[in-house]
Amino acid sequence: MQWVDHMVRIRDDQDQAAFAALFDHFAPRVKGFLMKSGADASLAEECAQEVLATCWHKAHMFDPARASVATWIFTIARNRKIDVLRKQRRPEPEDLAWGPEEEPDQADVMALQQESEQLGRAISELPAAQRELIQKAYFGDLSHSEIAEQTGLPLGTIKSRIRLALERLRHAMK
Repeated sequence: MQWVDHMVRIRDDQDQAAFAALFDHFAPRVKGFLMKSGADASLAEECAQEVLATCWHKAHMFDPARASVATWIFTIARNRKIDVLRKQRRPEPEDLAWGPEEEPDQADVMALQQESEQLGRAISELPAAQRELIQKAYFGDLSHSEIAEQTGLPLGTIKSRIRLALERLRHAMK
């Protein structure tokens, strides 16, 4: 309950002492959590600081009825770790091949074009709520958390709708 009081003081009064106490308690724990999940010490340290900075800036989003302070903070940490891993997997522009590429096989081009058209039709046939979330997640390159912030929908609702939409798309593509 002590941490809820701290979050309320941070949210309502921008109380720096409450934030310092929260930071001192959770930063090492978040860093340890990130290191146990495979991050090196410097990346874990940087992410932990970003996670706690997010707590300061988004204190208004904390709802004690939905989660404990620890759960909220570690969820932010988990999402931040996922974002970093996604970013690491994307090739940097200098890693991409430049210059003339081999001409693709025309059969492959036609098959890809037909699949793209089929996928476009399948997406357009999704219910509007599912279609919007699929577009934000896959064409807008937003994380589920970012979509939740943008739409105001609960994270679980977003995940469920996307899962249902993907299931419909899989079925339509068979």
